[in-house]
Amino acid sequence: GINIYEPAPPTGPTRQPLETLGNFRGWYIRTEQLQHNCSWTVKHQCVDLLAEGLWEELLDDEQPDITVMDWFEDSRLDVCVYELHVWLLAADRHTVIAQHHVAPRTSGRGPPGRWVQVSHVFRQYGPGVRFVHFLHKTKNRMEAGGLRRTRVTDSSVSVQFRE
Repeated sequence: GINIYEPAPPTGPTRQPLETLGNFRGWYIRTEQLQHNCSWTVKHQCVDLLAEGLWEELLDDEQPDITVMDWFEDSRLDVCVYELHVWLLAADRHTVIAQHHVAPRTSGRGPPGRWVQVSHVFRQYGPGVRFVHFLHKTKNRMEAGGLRRTRVTDSSVSVQFRE
């Protein structure tokens, strides 16, 4: 696995498909083409909170904090190499109860390849939440030897109960 407390291990461009480079079980993956030899890798999944052991009364009455966290590599491929989009959804999987969107820009200072943490806590979001739809995008650039990717690791959705 990757240690987020150390810089990302160096990698060069590759022609290997992403699915061969790690465990992406549970993720839906697609590519969005951009200009100037760039693209986004888009990975998303929908977490079913009831299937994960929570129950309706708890979610509706207690509304425990829901934290999403992710770590992305400061790859320096662009000023913005990562986006996070999260929606708290109702039972129909379409009605949005709360949402969070962020496209951080890195400073461009310090050594490239450091890991950058992105997180958000949903609080007092109201009744009806049953799913967390988690989507992140990482920027790639096509080079002579293949695709140079921005890596991401340790994506998580967690629920915190108050005493």
